[in-house]
Amino acid sequence: MKRTVFTVLALLAVTSASVAAADDGPGPLGVTAVAPKSPQSARVGVLAGADKAGDLTGNHFCTASVVHSPNRDLILTAAHCLSGGGDLVFVPGYRDGRAPYGVWKVKRRFLPDGWVKGQDEGSDMAFAVLAPQGGKGVEDAVGANRFVTGAATGAAVVTVTGYPDVREAPISCTNRPHAHSGGQQRIDCPEFTGGTSGSPWVGGDQQVVGVLGGHEQGGATADTSYSVVFGAAAAKLYKDAVVGR
Repeated sequence: MKRTVFTVLALLAVTSASVAAADDGPGPLGVTAVAPKSPQSARVGVLAGADKAGDLTGNHFCTASVVHSPNRDLILTAAHCLSGGGDLVFVPGYRDGRAPYGVWKVKRRFLPDGWVKGQDEGSDMAFAVLAPQGGKGVEDAVGANRFVTGAATGAAVVTVTGYPDVREAPISCTNRPHAHSGGQQRIDCPEFTGGTSGSPWVGGDQQVVGVLGGHEQGGATADTSYSVVFGAAAAKLYKDAVVGR
């Protein structure tokens, strides 16, 4: 999990990472700002202990996002966000202590064997099934992104959206990922500190091609973050979560 000290977020300043607009996506690249309220940001939310569901301010610890599934009840996050004990809740679209789309209980967790057996950083991604509310799934409330495996790293820019644990609104940044050693990919986006583990990397057509975690549980600095590359093992884990094994 990100452990760096949070600094003042420069909402309007262009960082030295890039001042150029993307040639195939929104620009400028490598600039972090508060994520606007939108259907896309509503699919991203915070994880918190179930005992904190009534007092979320300052009590969320990781990020997760809704991904499409037949039962409309699935979220994606980093494995290290789900490997502890205790009951958890997911709050999509969380801002300033409010839960505009409800508080959803985590019903079941699906972690890769590589993480369970040895906390392998190449396996740092996981799914959770949420309990329904009123016969509806979380996807009925906020929609979902599509979980995609086999995407070529860096083929397109992605937008990373997450919740630092010292802020009460999500931040986002768009940039192009690059390959890193050992089945990892990295992205240069400032201010992604503790709490942003589990943030989705969303490319074109609302495809999730990464999740903040992996190398150094997401990165040892605020400016560079990592994700596992979604391959065959990730595809199998998604299938297991969908069928509920």
